[in-house]
Amino acid sequence: MAGPTPSAAGNPLTALTLDELRRRSSVKWRMHPPDVLPLWVAEQDVPLAPPVADVLRRAVDLGDTGYPHGTAYAEALGGFAADRWGWDGFRVDHTTVVPDVMMGIVEVLRLVTGPGDAVVVCPPVYPPFYAFVSHADRRVIEAPLGPDLRLDHAALDEAFRRARALGRRPAFLLCNPHNPTGVVHRRDELDAVADLAGRHGVRVVSDEIHAPLALPGARFTPYLTVAGAEDAFALTSASKAWNLAGLKAALAVAGPRAVADLHRMPEEVSHGPSHLGVLAHTAAFRAGGPWLDLLLDGLDANRTLLETLLAKHLPAISHRRPEGTYLAWLDCTGLGIPTEAPAGRPGVASDLAGPARFFLDRARVALSSGHVFGTGGTGFVRLNFATSPAILTEALTRMGRAVDTLGPRA
Repeated sequence: MAGPTPSAAGNPLTALTLDELRRRSSVKWRMHPPDVLPLWVAEQDVPLAPPVADVLRRAVDLGDTGYPHGTAYAEALGGFAADRWGWDGFRVDHTTVVPDVMMGIVEVLRLVTGPGDAVVVCPPVYPPFYAFVSHADRRVIEAPLGPDLRLDHAALDEAFRRARALGRRPAFLLCNPHNPTGVVHRRDELDAVADLAGRHGVRVVSDEIHAPLALPGARFTPYLTVAGAEDAFALTSASKAWNLAGLKAALAVAGPRAVADLHRMPEEVSHGPSHLGVLAHTAAFRAGGPWLDLLLDGLDANRTLLETLLAKHLPAISHRRPEGTYLAWLDCTGLGIPTEAPAGRPGVASDLAGPARFFLDRARVALSSGHVFGTGGTGFVRLNFATSPAILTEALTRMGRAVDTLGPRA
C-alpha cells in the first residue's frame, strides 16, 4: 500500500532502540559479537503487532498453552487473501496446518514426488531449498533466473525437460515473491509457469511466505489463482510479514485437483505446529492489517534510503530495486574483493565468503553470503533492510569506509 513517509511514532521499524534490540536472544542478535550490526537473517527489528501481542498475553494469562484446534487460521488467511489479493475462491477445506513453510514444503514434496525425483529451483534462491530437498532424497535441478533477475522461461522449459527425463514425478519449487532478489512475479509470468508445468507434467509447489510484503508499485499474485494451477500447492504463513518465525505454524493450501494429495498428508505432521503460533498467525491475518500497512510504508522508505546510501558510500555496488520482501540483492563484483566460495553444495546459510566475509571482518556488518543461494550468487550479498533508518545508515557508512581502505581499483 502506497503512503506518505512514515512518522517515527507510526513506523514499527523505528520503535526499538539498538540497545533494546541487543537484548534479544534470537539468532539474528546472538550469532555475532555485540559490535556487529546484523543485516543478514530474515528477522525484522520490530515489536509485535498489537493484535498479536494481545492474543498471546491472553493465552498466557489463561494458561492456554495446549494443542491447536480448529480452522480459525485458515479462515483468517482466506479473509486476508480476499481483501489484499482478490482471492475470492480460497477454500478453508483445501488447507491443513503444518509446522512451518519449509517443513510443509518437504511434506508436500513427499506427497507429489518420489525418492530420486527431480525438483527444479530458480537460483539464486533461498538456500534451504537446496538443503531440504536434498535431505528428502530428491535431486535439485537449477533453472537460473535471467539477467533481469526474473524467471527465465526458456531455462525453465529446459529444466522441466531434464526433470521429466530423470524421474516419473518432477516438481518445481517456486519462490513467490522471490528470495533473495525481491522480485514479485507478475500474473503473466505465472501464467507461463503454469503452461510449462502442464505441458511437462511438473507439479508446482509455491513458497509464498513473503506474500504480504509486496511493496508499493507491485502486486502479489497467489499462484493458485492462475489458470492451470489446479494441481499445485502453496505454503504460507504470517511469519515474515509480522516477524513470527519463533511461533511455529503455517498453512499448506491445495489447488482443487491437489486436495486428494493433501488428504494423504501424514497425521503426525499436524503435531508440529504450536498452539501459540496458530493463535499469533491467526491474529496477524485477521487484525494485523493496519500495522502491516505502517510496516510497508517503513520498508518502502528504507528501500529508497538504501539506494541513496549505496550511491553515496558504495557506488561500485549495483542492485535492482526490490519489489517485495525486505531483502536487497547486492552485486559486489565491482569491488575487487576475491569471491572464491567454499567447496560443496549451496544451501548452508551460515557459510561466509567473499564480500560477506569482508564486510563482517572489516566493517562489522553481517550480511548473507551470495554463494549459498546457488548459481549466480557468488560475488553478491543479501542485505535485510527491515531495520531502523539509523541502523541502516550506520551499516552502509561502515561498509563504505571498509571499501575505501581497499584503495583505488583499476
